[in-house]
Amino acid sequence: MMEYRKLLLGTIMALSVAMGGADAAKIKIGVVLPYSGGAAQFGEQIDRGMNLFIKQHKAAFGGHEIELIKRDSKRPGGDIAKNAVQELITRQKVDILTGFVFSPNAMASAPLITQGKVPMVIMNAGTAWIPSLSPYIVRVSFTMWHAGYPMGGYAMNKLGCKTAVIGYTNYPPGKDSRNAFTTGFEKSGGKVLEAIPMGGPRQVPDFTPFFQRVKNAKPDCFYIFVPAGNHAVAVVKTYTNLGMRAAGIRLIGPGDITQDTKLQSMPKEAAGMITVHHYSADYKTPVNMAFVKAWKAAYGADTTPDFMGVAGYDGMAAIAHAITAQDGSITAEGTMKALSGWSYDSPRGKITIDPETRDIIQDSNVHKVVFKDGRLMIEVIDTFPQVKDPCKAHQIGKCK
Repeated sequence: MMEYRKLLLGTIMALSVAMGGADAAKIKIGVVLPYSGGAAQFGEQIDRGMNLFIKQHKAAFGGHEIELIKRDSKRPGGDIAKNAVQELITRQKVDILTGFVFSPNAMASAPLITQGKVPMVIMNAGTAWIPSLSPYIVRVSFTMWHAGYPMGGYAMNKLGCKTAVIGYTNYPPGKDSRNAFTTGFEKSGGKVLEAIPMGGPRQVPDFTPFFQRVKNAKPDCFYIFVPAGNHAVAVVKTYTNLGMRAAGIRLIGPGDITQDTKLQSMPKEAAGMITVHHYSADYKTPVNMAFVKAWKAAYGADTTPDFMGVAGYDGMAAIAHAITAQDGSITAEGTMKALSGWSYDSPRGKITIDPETRDIIQDSNVHKVVFKDGRLMIEVIDTFPQVKDPCKAHQIGKCK
C-alpha cells in the first residue's frame, strides 16, 4: 500500500507503451482514484489493474505514448474529485478521464466533462443512472442492478425466500441496490418487510442494533449492500456473532460483500453465503487463470485481484481501443463512437458496451462461498448470461 501512497499525490507518470513514429500522439489520461485514506485499497486495486494491462499490451495503444496524470479523490462526497477533475481538464488538458470508485464522485464530475467535452471511462461507480448525466460517460464496471435485480428473483425462485429485510448503506449506490433487489424480489412474488438504512460509506458503523432489528423481524432472507472492504467484513462478523444463520435467516447480497481481497478476513461461517456478481479471482476460465497468474507475478504471490482490479484492467483495454480507433486524435464524440458496441474477452468473461446506454453487458453469476482447501473461496452455482442493465432495460425510476 505504501508504494501507491508514495507514487501519487499529483504524480505524473509518463509511459512509452510502444515504439511510436514521428506522427505518434501523446495521450494524457487523467486518473481520479482514492490513493489515501480508508478507500486507498480500492484505488490500489484499480491502479494495479491499469498498470498490468499497460505492461502486457503495449502494442494495443497503436504506437502512441500515454501519460497517466493521477489525482487522489480520497473519499466519497464529490468535492475533492470535482476539484481534481476541474484541474485535470483546465490545467492538464487531459484527453480522457478514468477511475472513479465512488458514485458521488462521478456524479459531481459529470457537468464538468460535459462542458469540457472530455470523455469519462468509469471503472467502478455503480449507480445505474450515472451515464444519463453526460453524453460523454461510458462505464466498464457494473451497475447495482446487475446484481440486485437478478438476486431478487433468485432469492424467491431458487432460495425459497418469501420474505426479506434489506439493509443498505445510505448513499446513492446503497439506495440503488435496495431498489434493484426490491423490484426483482417483489416482481417474483416476494415481500420486503422493511428496508433499513445503516449509516454512511465513510465510517464502518456498529451493525449490531440494525442486525438485531432484522433478527427480530424473522425474514427468510436478509439482503444487504455495504461498500466492499471493511464494511463487508464487519457485516459477516456481526451476522455470525448474533447467530442469525441459526435463527434461519439467510444472508444474501451483491458480490461487494464477498470481495476476494477480504474473504480470508471473514469467519468460516461466511461459507454458505449467496451473492450475485460479475467477477471472482476463483473463476476457473483460461483467461482469468492467466490474469491471476500475471497479477501475482507482478505484485506478489500473496496478492489477489478483485472486481476493482479487473475493472482497471478492462478499463484500460477500452481506453486503448478508443485511442487506436481514433489514431490518437481523441475527441469525446469519437471516444463514445469507438466504444459503442465494443466487446472484449475479459478475465470476468465476455463484456460489451451497450450502444443504447453506454453501460456494460456482462454475465451476472450466482456465487456461493465455500470453505475448501483450507480457505474460503467462491464457486459459481448459476449464471444470468449477458445481462443488460435491468434498470434501463425496464425503464425504472431515474433510468427512464
